[in-house]
Amino acid sequence: MRILILGGYGVFGGRLAELLADVPDIELLICGRNLASAQEFCGRYSGQPTVVPVRLDRCDIVGALRDLQPDLVVDASGPFQDYGENRYGVICACIDAKVDYLDFADAADFVFGVSQFDKQAKAAGIFALSGVSSFPVLTAAVLRHMAKDMDIVKVQGGIAPSPYAGIGLNVMRAVVGYAGAPVKLLRDGAQSHGVGLAESMRYTIAVPGRLPLNNIHFSLVDVPDLQVIPPDHPKMTDIWMGAGPVPEILHRILNLLAKARS
Repeated sequence: MRILILGGYGVFGGRLAELLADVPDIELLICGRNLASAQEFCGRYSGQPTVVPVRLDRCDIVGALRDLQPDLVVDASGPFQDYGENRYGVICACIDAKVDYLDFADAADFVFGVSQFDKQAKAAGIFALSGVSSFPVLTAAVLRHMAKDMDIVKVQGGIAPSPYAGIGLNVMRAVVGYAGAPVKLLRDGAQSHGVGLAESMRYTIAVPGRLPLNNIHFSLVDVPDLQVIPPDHPKMTDIWMGAGPVPEILHRILNLLAKARS
């Protein structure tokens, strides 16, 4: 199996390649605009798959699909908020070439719009999956399980990343892009908006039978959950999703900057 990873030497693309290190009989095309970085990544890669560095700009994806003939394309590049007018160019190219596609998009508008390609993907006999990451996959899985026994009305969720977790430059660009800007969400039963990283709440995560985590300061983030989750739950009136990075002092500085921008 040949897997083409856009942003293959980045934080998320590189992590995917590492997680596939124990899978034999696959070939990973480590793609990006910087061939030297792709070569460096492949040079230090240790695993069973074959890895191949490829210089590739997403604008040239049509030719790449024709020449490289991958079985799967994974878009782990971004920032998805800045893809511009031809934001779905990779998806359309994959559908035309009948190549399976998935991405790690964290942009709410981008992920919400991918459903428009559902019929085309099915007609081509492929899948096109967007937002295949903690947000919104884990949120959706938990809520669908809970919905078997109750109506989902109000949702508050959050992610508390480790201070040692790697954060790529594109993630930082995305966060800066919506900090202090309007974030679409459902509030009081109507489409509304909050202010990215300027709205905050505190919450103590306490798993039954375990010691609770320290009280965490969460701030509103522009994630796909806010738009793709409500249509699955007709009685939902409110949804709010936050992130609680640490150390908190830096988090609060980001809050102040977001409020100043708003």
